[in-house]
Amino acid sequence: MTFKTLEWKKGKLALLDQTKLPAKEFYLECSTYQEVARAIQSMVVRGAPAIGVAAAFGMALGALQSKARDPAVFRRDLIRAGQTLVTTRPTAVNLLWAVERMKRVAEDSLGRGIPAVKKRLQEEAIRILQEDLQANREIGRQGQILIGDDASILTHCNAGALATTGYGTALGVIRAAFEAGKRLHVFIDETRPLLQGSRLTTWELMKERIPCTLIADNMAGWLMAQRKIHLAIVGADRIAADGDVANKIGTYSVARLCHVHHIPFYVAAPTSTIDLSIKTGKDIPIEQRPDLEITTLHGRPIAPQGVKAWNPAFDVTPHRFISAIITEKGIMQKPFKANLKKICSSG
Repeated sequence: MTFKTLEWKKGKLALLDQTKLPAKEFYLECSTYQEVARAIQSMVVRGAPAIGVAAAFGMALGALQSKARDPAVFRRDLIRAGQTLVTTRPTAVNLLWAVERMKRVAEDSLGRGIPAVKKRLQEEAIRILQEDLQANREIGRQGQILIGDDASILTHCNAGALATTGYGTALGVIRAAFEAGKRLHVFIDETRPLLQGSRLTTWELMKERIPCTLIADNMAGWLMAQRKIHLAIVGADRIAADGDVANKIGTYSVARLCHVHHIPFYVAAPTSTIDLSIKTGKDIPIEQRPDLEITTLHGRPIAPQGVKAWNPAFDVTPHRFISAIITEKGIMQKPFKANLKKICSSG
């Protein structure tokens, strides 16, 4: 990769500011957990795996910020940092997963003293970053067998290196197929309202010279009717125990279109995205974003002043419309409920 989504350097977290892409490549430096939280909330960093890793480093920064000498006070400082981070974006479970993992590491290390905990949390955040990158590459290796030669692929939102620590989930599968020498073409829908498809996915694929074409969101159905799409692949922000998937708003529409046109619809995500505590997609919390994301574009109004807007960041795709779920531990077929439980219990 010619860029890094995030990087830990000398006790600070550098984030590639995705709100400025593709016009400008700018790295925002965070030295406090509050700055990391604001970066996650404002989508400077985005994508379920990436914000999970960012939150892990946020916890490490929270530990470094603490001046406490008493373990009980230090613990309260960490809990406060964790609460701030997990409330930034409620749908993506990777964020909560990473914060809880960091808290467990802190508890296990407190007996060795606060300085040792601070060091240990930095090491754990780096480990989470490395694990994510390894998982992405394995997702790509596992999933590329589902892509045939001369495949035409539709993808929604951005589930690439920018949404992870590198390589990507859905785009990781596409990258792996391309690296294997398969001829393919990617149709990228723009992904309103923040245009992650047109701004980010196109930017990534063009950097790697992977053939791609940008379309508006409302063109996907007609492309399918013309038999120009062979499969669709997306990422995920939370996967319920029954296989229902929360992902960027519009994913449900793509899945339904694939179902009607008898086109495989795949989800690619690390196992950290699976939340067995959520029985079905109906129980997944859906983040509501500001009206301005719909009523303006790059700060300019595109709707009458004062108009009301409804802006859920995600929707839920029922498992019956999903052909397979690709993880670093393998490709899961139906029945998802039994197979998700099995894969999460494996080492």
